[in-house]
Amino acid sequence: MSSLIQVLAKYRSLLLNGTEITLIISVITIVFGMIFGSLMALMKMCRIPPLRWFADVYVAFIRGTPVLVQIFLIFYGLPIMGIHIPAIVVGGNDISRIVSGSIALVINSTAYICEIVRAGIQSIDRGQREAAQALGMSDTRVLWAIILPQAMRNIIPALGNEFITVIKTSSQVSVIGIAELMYTANTIRGISFKPIEPLVIVALIYFLITFVVSLILSAVERRMRRSVR
Repeated sequence: MSSLIQVLAKYRSLLLNGTEITLIISVITIVFGMIFGSLMALMKMCRIPPLRWFADVYVAFIRGTPVLVQIFLIFYGLPIMGIHIPAIVVGGNDISRIVSGSIALVINSTAYICEIVRAGIQSIDRGQREAAQALGMSDTRVLWAIILPQAMRNIIPALGNEFITVIKTSSQVSVIGIAELMYTANTIRGISFKPIEPLVIVALIYFLITFVVSLILSAVERRMRRSVR
C-alpha cells in the first residue's frame, strides 16, 4: 500500500494528464458515436436500398474487425489519403494523434450504437406507429414524438454498457502514442522500475470512472421509469 501511495504522489501530474486525455477521448467517442450511430440505425431501416446496403456493410465490417486494426488504419491511412491533421502540441499532448484515435473509436462505436438504437426502435409495437399515422401524423413526427422516447427507455441499459466499453477501449489508442491512462502507466513503469503499482493505480482510476458512469446511467434509468409510471 505504501508503495502505491508513493507512486501516486510522485507521478500524480502524469496520472492526472492521462486521466484527462482518457476522459476527453471517451466523451468525444460517446457524443459522436451516439449521433452517427443513430443516423446509421435510421439508414439501416430506411426504404432506400443504397443507404440500407451501405449501413449493413459498414456495421458488418466494423463489428467483424479488431478495434486495434481500425486505429492503425485511421492513423496511417489518413495521411495516405491526403488528409493531414496538423501536429499541434498542447500541454505536451499531440492533438493530431488524439484526433486520429478519437476518429477510430467513433467509427467503431458508431457500428455498435447503430445496432442498439435499431433494436430499440424496432422493439416498439408497430401498432403505435400505425395509430399515429391514422391520426395524420407524419413519419418524422411519429419517430420523434412517439417511437424514440419509448425506444430510449429500452436502450438505456445497453447504451450504458457501450459507454463503459468505450471508456475501457480508449486504452487501445496508447499504441499510437497518445498519453492516456494506459500509456501513462507504461511510462511510469519504465521510469520507476515498478511493474505492478502503476497498473494497479490505473485500474483503480478506470474503475472509478466507469463506476461513476454506471451510477449516473442508473439514476437516469430510474427517473425514466418513474416518469412512465
